[in-house]
Amino acid sequence: MAAAHLQPMLASPADAPLDDLQFVYEPKYDGIRAIADVDPAGRTRLWSRLGNDKAREFPEIAAALDAWGRRRKAPAVLDGEIVALDASGEPGGFQQLQGRIHRASVNADAPVGRVAFIAFDVLRDGSTDLRGRPLVERRSVLERVFARTRSPILRLSEMVRGDGRALYSRALARGWEGLIAKRAASTYRSGKRSPDWRKLKIVHEQEFVIGGWTEPCETRSHFGALLLGIYAKTSRSSVDSRARELAYAGSVGTGFDERELARLMKLLKPLETKESPFVERPRTNEKPHWVRPVLVAQVKFTEWTSDGSLRHPVYLGLRDDKKPEDIVRESNTRLDATSQVRLRNNDGLIDHLRAIEDSKRDGVLALPGGGQLKVTNLHKVFWPKQKLTKGDLFRYYVEVSRVLLPVIAGRPLVMKRYPNGIAGQPFYQHRAQDVPDGVRVETVKTADGARSHVIGGDLHTLLYTTQLAAISQDPWFSRVPSIAHADYVALDLDPSPGVAFARVLDVARWIRDELETLGAPGFPKTSGADGLHVYVPLPPGTPYGAGLLFCQIVATIVAQKHPRVATIERALRARGSRVYVDYLQNSPGKTLASAYSARASAYAGVSTPLTWKEVDAGVEREAFTIETVPARMREVGDVWAALRTARGVDLSRVVRSVQKKKSS
Repeated sequence: MAAAHLQPMLASPADAPLDDLQFVYEPKYDGIRAIADVDPAGRTRLWSRLGNDKAREFPEIAAALDAWGRRRKAPAVLDGEIVALDASGEPGGFQQLQGRIHRASVNADAPVGRVAFIAFDVLRDGSTDLRGRPLVERRSVLERVFARTRSPILRLSEMVRGDGRALYSRALARGWEGLIAKRAASTYRSGKRSPDWRKLKIVHEQEFVIGGWTEPCETRSHFGALLLGIYAKTSRSSVDSRARELAYAGSVGTGFDERELARLMKLLKPLETKESPFVERPRTNEKPHWVRPVLVAQVKFTEWTSDGSLRHPVYLGLRDDKKPEDIVRESNTRLDATSQVRLRNNDGLIDHLRAIEDSKRDGVLALPGGGQLKVTNLHKVFWPKQKLTKGDLFRYYVEVSRVLLPVIAGRPLVMKRYPNGIAGQPFYQHRAQDVPDGVRVETVKTADGARSHVIGGDLHTLLYTTQLAAISQDPWFSRVPSIAHADYVALDLDPSPGVAFARVLDVARWIRDELETLGAPGFPKTSGADGLHVYVPLPPGTPYGAGLLFCQIVATIVAQKHPRVATIERALRARGSRVYVDYLQNSPGKTLASAYSARASAYAGVSTPLTWKEVDAGVEREAFTIETVPARMREVGDVWAALRTARGVDLSRVVRSVQKKKSS
């Protein structure tokens, strides 16, 4: 195995659950990927993704690896990241590496500890090639061989198995770029991009090709802004030999200091041309200058605008480890309540769905990643009042898939199918039957026996259930393989006929008050029909029975304190004109419509996450439909993400609180 010709394994932008025993989770370091070929004779090489040796740019890392290799007296090949360190010695951002890139050498007096090599995989130990072994086995070898490193420059990456929620919370709090989720059983596939490794980005940050610059104004020197582009499929005739063109993505005018402005200007001037490299010449406020598109910049930004431009971009630095022709728009940003980023539609998929519907024929839907799905009757009306079709349901789920899929990932689904729309007779399907390739199916073992279930979490499976006319997404409260342990519980507020939604909101507020007394967080969402749900996260490993008891306690307290409005009576006659607080859904196999799920309600409702501020202010349930929710999410982001990272309720504290009330 020649490390000089060895390319690193690459992660795909596919989403992944944050807590799954099949995965391990690592921080996504914002540095330079490097393969370290460590020779005990002291001839270490640091190969970048493009085969450039970084040892001269980072001699202290090479020296530390040399010393480590001499001590162990055996060669090794490591995969890792070269990172800059901040003042506290923690990994910083890519921008901090800019002063080191492209330099032929670094002063020997440069401060030690400003950079580090963080190893996260070992590909060879001595003469043994480890790439065909499972990741967890390679990790064990890495921890063993790296156990005696004595240099602060050489570090071992952090890794947790099975539950990355706490690591994700730290990533949010510390402003990390994201996480990497890796299948624990995955082998190392050199030079391949595989869904066995998945990038879970938190902020919008990616590379862009520099296509020009603008004249400076006022006191600015050298240039005003860089003109950025990404490569996209050609809009020209198919007979054009060029497959892709450089599309304008906006300009970036912040993030530079005087030194960087001058350095960039020296690089840009020799590249200047008379013709714009962009497929459509962009309009600029200041006079533009065009360059050959050979430089790649790293840029962070808050969101993509509706016209495909960057909002609030900030320049981070140049990259020499990415080819310009490989720079395309990335769409793997993981949405969360903190980032408040906008959703972007998969426009090609939506256009394809619309074309199939307009043809009034069956069709085969081409899915991202190369999968296919046969779809039928997209023109059939599912909601007569709004004249919304099965195709509209498909397009809604494509639009919200980035926030919906993490909600149902790894969870068995119960399908309530409406083949003739909401006016027809529905039926339930629990067992997976005749499932096409690409749809996840698992055998779920319960006290009643084993049964094959469709498992949520990827776009192919989501659209397959939609093709079956399962209007809503109804997942279990637990995931495979820990099917006996609920991740959360829910209180289902079901109003009797004629009860105003304002009364439901009152009951939700009273539930929140009781939860706060018990030290438990609560997360509200509309049901998408008449009621409202309040979810409470549980600690890992909580059995269903414990969660059910907790909800029974809360529901009983609320019903006792507010008997004229709330009840826990199951019998319809006994409820009267009250809101039924149902705690009995918290059992294996029971389901509620998930957050962002469409519903078979007369107004085409969506089960929509709310903030408590919205509950206090008052909302109308009919305001949240498959026509309005995508725009809401583009504005407020993924409100429901906070549930996945929240600390579970301390059930022992609840028991103590109840016992104290009984004794007083």
